[in-house]
Order: sequence, then C-alpha cells, then structure tokens
Amino acid sequence: MSSTTKSAGIIKALKHPNPWWVGFVCGMATFVDNAATMGVSTAFVLYQSGGRLTGNQIGMLTSSVTIGVALGSFLGGRLGDRFGRRHVFVGTMLIIILGAFIPFISTDFAFMLPGVLLLGLGIGADLPVAMATISETATDKNRAKILVFSNLLGGFGILMSVLLGIFFGNSGVFGGHVIFGAFGGVAVIVLLMRLTIPETETWLKANEERKEGVHTLRADNSSVKDLMKTPWRKPFVTLVCYYSLVAISVSVSSGFGTYIAYNVANISVSTYSTASLACMPLAILGAAWFMAVADSKWRMTYYVIGSVLVAVSGLIPVIFGFNLVTLCVFTYIVTFAGAFCYETIMKVWTQESFPTMLRGTAQGFIYGISRILTAIMSAVTPALLVFNPKMLYVGIALLSAVGFFVGWLGFHKSTGNTFQTEAQIESEGALQ
Repeated sequence: MSSTTKSAGIIKALKHPNPWWVGFVCGMATFVDNAATMGVSTAFVLYQSGGRLTGNQIGMLTSSVTIGVALGSFLGGRLGDRFGRRHVFVGTMLIIILGAFIPFISTDFAFMLPGVLLLGLGIGADLPVAMATISETATDKNRAKILVFSNLLGGFGILMSVLLGIFFGNSGVFGGHVIFGAFGGVAVIVLLMRLTIPETETWLKANEERKEGVHTLRADNSSVKDLMKTPWRKPFVTLVCYYSLVAISVSVSSGFGTYIAYNVANISVSTYSTASLACMPLAILGAAWFMAVADSKWRMTYYVIGSVLVAVSGLIPVIFGFNLVTLCVFTYIVTFAGAFCYETIMKVWTQESFPTMLRGTAQGFIYGISRILTAIMSAVTPALLVFNPKMLYVGIALLSAVGFFVGWLGFHKSTGNTFQTEAQIESEGALQ
C-alpha cells in the first residue's frame, strides 16, 4: 500500500468540516484585517483630537501596524506549512487579543507602539494560514467562490469600523478605546470558532509524505528557495510585484482615509464615517458579482475592468479637489471595483499557483513584502499630504496602473492550478 493510500485511510475517519463554514470562520481573518486597517486609523485620529497623539506619531503607529502585519505574514505562512494550519491560526488570535488590549488600556505613545505592532503581527500571521485552510478544504468547483466569500467578510469589518466611527466619532479618546475594545472582543469570538476547525486533509497527507521520504510534488517542494525555481518563480514574482504596487496605492485611501478627510478636507470624523457607510453595500455587490464569475472564463475580463476603474479613480480628487464628494466617490469606486482586481483575486491566484507545502509560505511572503513597502509609505504619507496631496494621488494612480498591468501579464494566459495537479498525481498513486 502506498503512503498516499495509507494516509487517505487514516484521514478518512476524521470529521470533514463544511467548506463554507471553514470559509466563514477562517475568513474572519480578513474581517479583522480590514476592521483594523480602517478602525485603527479612526482611533488614532480620535486620540489626535484629544491631544494624545501628533500627526507624525500617527504615521509611525500606522506604519508599525503594517510592519507587524509584514513580519507576521513571513512567520505565519512558513510556520503553517511546517507545523500545520490549525496550530498557527489558533495562536494568532491570542496575539491579536493581546495587541488590541494594550492600546485599549493606554494612549501613551511608547505603550501603544508595541501594542499595535503585536496587533499587526497577529493579523499578518493569521492571513496566510487562514487562506490555505479555506482553499484546501474547498473543491475546484467552489474554491474561488469561497475565497471571494471569505474576502467579503472584510467588508463587514469595514462596516464595523464605520459604525464605530459614526457613533463614537465625536467621543475623543473614549471613542478610540471603544474601537480597540471591539477588536479584542471580535478576536475572542473568532478564537472560539476556530477551535471547531480541524487540520486540513491536504496538509496532513503532504506532511506524512514528507516525513516518510515519499517523492511527490507537494512533499518535494517545501523549501523557501523553491519559490525561486521553475515553475513557481513566475507566479511568485508576478504576485509580489503586482500586489505590492497596488497595495501601496490602496493603503493611502484605506489606512489614511479618515486622516485625509480630517486634516486635508476639514471633514469631521463622524461625517466622513457616515458618508463611508455606503462602502458596505458596494463591497457586498462587488463581491457577490465576482463570486458569480470567479470560477469561470470571465475572471480575467472582470479583473481588467476593475483595474482600470481603480487606477483612474485616484485622479478624481486631483481634478476636482479634496472634499467630501470627491473623497467618497474615490472610496466608493475603489471598494466596488477592487472586488474584481485586488486582494480577492490575489488570494485565488496564490492558492492555485503553489503546492501544499509552499502555499502558506508563498502567501505569507507576498503579504509580507507588500506590507513592508506599505509600511514605508505609511510612515511618510502625512508628510507627503502636507507637501502636496494632489501629487501624492497622481503617484498612487500610476503605481496601481503599473501593478495591475503586471498582474495581467503574469496570469492572462494561466489556466491550470496545483490542486488539480496534486489530485491527479494522488489518484494515479492510489491505482498503483
């Protein structure tokens, strides 16, 4: 009996979780990520309005969150491939809870800095293993749909932050405490739900093959250096370049949306938060639309349309000035069109492009590299906004356009995925 057949017999006795339940529970990683990206920005502005933080300190704190996400991505993805998805995504929730608790109890800059760094670290480590768990539990018929669904949960994370901004946007420091407290509370609930998710069968089989020295596609490709070997090098380099360039651009609108409204356009936090509420139905509409085409031949067509809309939208405040209308229209377009061309499609491409023991590592490195560059951008964004906000928005429009073009070059002819290849090899091995 082959090792693969033996492994299948052992694992068959395990309970098979519903893939949509796994998509929901693990997709809460995106919920927490998006909630933190927007909510932390709002909390920092509230601390600023209460005289607890300066603009430069906000830049450093925002950058620290992003640096934490980057470091966590490198570590979490790699640890998930080596020791299993489940061990990592349970531990990451504990880190997120701790990271949210520290800035909840103190607004001292020196105290908040390590707290938000931990928050970012937990979020970053969680995302790669959560996505791998979803993709390995799903099938070829619903994998992209469930990944899109899991990403839709990020929209609800944005909704939570927007609602908190509406109700507590005029509450000063107290409002900031409420926002961080909400993050910690959600993380506790997610931790309890995560305990119902077992390790994936795909990882268990690959791990057994690796331990027994069986030479298979997934067992033989498990080293970081394998990412730069054929055939993994092309999708890895493409995804790093594409996602990094676009992430830098999007970070300005997502991470500094409230800051720009408050400091550049002189819009109150509560007013901007109320206007941003329209992002939620747009995010749902975009995600639902993309779910219908994500597993079809129209995937790339919608990617191109979304890319053009996102890149061009960055010029709206440049042409018509920074005010409530232009900033909202820009945010609405990015929210809706980004569903077809930004993070969701990146996750789908990443999950399909790499074998089991490289999947989390690749996802983590793509996230990590992009977040390091985004952190650098976050650190200088307040200064760039003071210098020339219009020039900044022209720059992010150009960066996103180049990034989307790189993504198109790398994947417009792509048709296969490693799940199909591994399944075919496993089927052939079972017949021997």
